[in-house]
Amino acid sequence: VQLQASGGGSVQAGGSLRLSCAASGRSFSTYTIGWFRQVPGKVREFVAGIRWGTGGTVYADSVKGRFAISRDNANNMAYLQMNSLQPEDSAIYYCAVAPFESSVSIPSRYTYWGQGTQVTVSS
Repeated sequence: VQLQASGGGSVQAGGSLRLSCAASGRSFSTYTIGWFRQVPGKVREFVAGIRWGTGGTVYADSVKGRFAISRDNANNMAYLQMNSLQPEDSAIYYCAVAPFESSVSIPSRYTYWGQGTQVTVSS
């Protein structure tokens, strides 16, 4: 599976962005999809995940109520709607897929990763 993340950019605090993750190579309908973010010099951080079977979603506490993850299996797309963005949300955002439904917040569970898209939020 090849993943391509897009939709990043620069916004002011309080603004919104919608990230997209396009998959190719095979259907990702049977994969859990996760979004992670990383600031240079820091550990990659879980943001949100959506399970392939139940469609259940999981969010990091820091984004709960502001971000929403969704998927469109028919078009091999996943999305991360980010609202009320804050400067601390600035990072490179990555999408990834995992063939499991458990432990969706753990990066090592994910098999394939996209290249990342930069999000910068100014105060």
